[in-house]
Amino acid sequence: MSIARLTARAVIGGLFIGHGTQKLFGWFGGPGREGTEAMMESLQLRPAKAHALLGGVTETVGGSLLVAGLATPAAAAALTGVMTTAIRKVHLPNGPWAANGGWEYNAVLIAAVTALVETGPGDLSLDHVWGNERSGPAWALGSLVVGVGAAAAVMTIGARGTPSRTPTSESSAATAAHGDTAGDPTTTDS
Repeated sequence: MSIARLTARAVIGGLFIGHGTQKLFGWFGGPGREGTEAMMESLQLRPAKAHALLGGVTETVGGSLLVAGLATPAAAAALTGVMTTAIRKVHLPNGPWAANGGWEYNAVLIAAVTALVETGPGDLSLDHVWGNERSGPAWALGSLVVGVGAAAAVMTIGARGTPSRTPTSESSAATAAHGDTAGDPTTTDS
């Protein structure tokens, strides 16, 4: 039996489902679509509406697939992509430690889903029951590379998007045009 792998899949996948539904529906105290769109805009992931939907759906579907143990390498790649984006766009400047807003938790999740691909989702999974289990070092490395590569593509495309024309972004643009960017969350020193 593979109770440990089932437990890991249920906990990790369940938490990703929670994060995805926070973004999509505002469940569990989350920001919902509007708040997630504002966050995506501030992270220069544009168009923000599309990136908000993409992030929420990726976490919800990827987490669901992981819980079920279905298409495990694809689920791991999707979740790796989301965590890689979070590391690069949010946590990297804060260093590694989660206590400082760093990227350690994201890295642990990437390592955990990669390990689940290498070992396989276990006997208590749809991949195993349906005879579709894909596991081993090559599958693990492949899911890691695809996830990181997808994140790089999403961030590159998102950075080229046009900023949303909302009252907030219009006032920020007007402020920036006058040379005062203090307090503007979209202005960075890098």
